[in-house]
Amino acid sequence: MANDGGLWGGACRCVDRAAARIGLDKAMVDRLTQPERVIKVKIPVRRDSGDLELFDGYRVQHNGARGPYKGGIRYHPHALEDEVKALAMLMTWKCALMDLPFGGAKGGVVCDPKKLSREEVERLTRRLTTEIRRFIGPKRDIPAPDVSTGPEVMAWVMDTYSMHEGYTVPEVVTGKPLSIGGSRGRERATGRGVTVVTKEACRSNGLEFEDATVAVQGFGNVGSVAAEMLNEWGARVVAVSDSSGGIHLPGGLDVAEVGGHKAETGSVSGFRGSTDVTNEELLELDVDVLVPAALENQITGENASLVEADLVVEAANGPTTPEADEILGERGITLVPDILANAGGVTVSYFEWVQNIENYWWDVDRVNSELDEIMTRKFREVRDVYESGEEDMRMAAYRIAVEKVANAVRDRGLWP
Repeated sequence: MANDGGLWGGACRCVDRAAARIGLDKAMVDRLTQPERVIKVKIPVRRDSGDLELFDGYRVQHNGARGPYKGGIRYHPHALEDEVKALAMLMTWKCALMDLPFGGAKGGVVCDPKKLSREEVERLTRRLTTEIRRFIGPKRDIPAPDVSTGPEVMAWVMDTYSMHEGYTVPEVVTGKPLSIGGSRGRERATGRGVTVVTKEACRSNGLEFEDATVAVQGFGNVGSVAAEMLNEWGARVVAVSDSSGGIHLPGGLDVAEVGGHKAETGSVSGFRGSTDVTNEELLELDVDVLVPAALENQITGENASLVEADLVVEAANGPTTPEADEILGERGITLVPDILANAGGVTVSYFEWVQNIENYWWDVDRVNSELDEIMTRKFREVRDVYESGEEDMRMAAYRIAVEKVANAVRDRGLWP
């Protein structure tokens, strides 16, 4: 049981509630909430100035009952231990819900990558990989990109690990560049998955997806792709934002042009014809669909009563607090939880891992087709559990995932 606040406390409370519905005892709940391993490292990095600086790093391995650990590495000033623990736990439930043969993990380095040069980020990455090398591997723990990391960082992790092993090991990470074993479709997979479940959720909630108005908070790797694909598939994206602010255009934004404007100016703000809004104001716009695709704890007990969307689709991890969940539910707003909505990334990461092991590459049509089928099937599975009497879609998803992991723990037994 956990009474802590924040993302970690909220994740534990979801497990507690799911466990009560399934009938799990306290010993099993303790095993399902506590991480199996928390690795803390100090990472010395030589700055370009010649000075030495120490950074705190973490790798949390939550539960390996269903297979090797899987989860991203983020570089962020708030990548603290409890946050990384919570995100590792969310990965366990995400992998179980999607029937992927992985347990959950997450890594983080407490830093502001915007204040580091490319060379400093590389040195940081290679030293981090060396520090955690004993704990990762294609059959142990497979890292992936996360906030402020991407294919280049994954290439450095793979290369460093391979140098220690003495041969190339592409399957040690996913989200790599195509040139060294990455999967086609991986960079757009999370945003594509968000788009698929948004379309399904609109249909289930009696909303016309075509021309539905959408606001997307966060215009990074996930939010920008989701916004672009939602536009392409017929929805009307009327607002987007990034870390410096947002824009609103009731008639609909040309998302591709917004992307070009951001590439040129460094921000979506100031896009021609639009009105500037704050990230907080974007959450309160009168739209059909709200897609929080930035960081955790964006919709809270303080602003949930101001959300005007009919549907919230969690593209980020943990963007809605437990208090906000209750308020949204009381107001009749449907929420598609993060462990379902943003699972497209880890699903295609699984495809990449399989391709690396088999040394057989899929074309992008196969990747997208299999991803779309899995996302659609899993949405309908969660929806059916919800409609059979579960109080909300988050609890329906958790009930499915927690039961799968509990069954794996029980079936494996205890050694010695």
